[in-house]
Amino acid sequence: MILQVRRLKGRLTMARKRPVVAIDGPVGSGKTTVARLVARKLGYVLADTGAIYRCLALAARREGVDWLNGSNLAALAASMSLNFVDDDDGQRVFLDGSEVTREIREPGISQGASKVSAHPEVRKALMGIQRQMGRNGGVVMEGRDIGTVVFPDAEIKAFISGSPEVRARRRFDELIARGVQVEYDETLREVIERDMRDEQRAVAPLKPAEDAEIIDTGPLTADQVADHIVSRVDSYLREVKN
Repeated sequence: MILQVRRLKGRLTMARKRPVVAIDGPVGSGKTTVARLVARKLGYVLADTGAIYRCLALAARREGVDWLNGSNLAALAASMSLNFVDDDDGQRVFLDGSEVTREIREPGISQGASKVSAHPEVRKALMGIQRQMGRNGGVVMEGRDIGTVVFPDAEIKAFISGSPEVRARRRFDELIARGVQVEYDETLREVIERDMRDEQRAVAPLKPAEDAEIIDTGPLTADQVADHIVSRVDSYLREVKN
């Protein structure tokens, strides 16, 4: 796999003295929005690892590779070319030279990402790429197993959660805003099904790291959650400096 991560505006000098911020959580928890806000507030690189699995699910659909065929998916993962570009409007995702930012957020691809991520050989194929993205610190990594598997030594860990109903409503509103025609009941069913699949998979199941702070986003805005995480980073940096 060829992977590039770059920022269009503002250069970063990365060193592990700046932390890896691991933000995990289930679908619809708002972790992507929170991670984007935290990265912007800190001036860190945003690494949406879930987008990698979404791109693989999309590539598999395009190439006719079954989402249940782990070995073929792993081979496809090795051949993908991904490019993540951050600008003031958010992160744009390119798969094999074409932009797929909106396409990988479609409900069908979301379900596909959950299915392809359950294969041990797929996770092994993508693990090195994810660790390369954050090895020097100064990065906000968002996913489902960042704090438990990808970066168990991350300096800052947060697990963003919420009830299935709240998360389904958030997911439903996001899809409607993008012009995707969905029903709330269908969205809730998909959220529950994905929770079960992600929590029960044999490899890297969805769960909070033992040292992660669990944050219920139900009563909080994304900005409030992001500000809280940023304050934790600031405290860490003061400790390192002293």
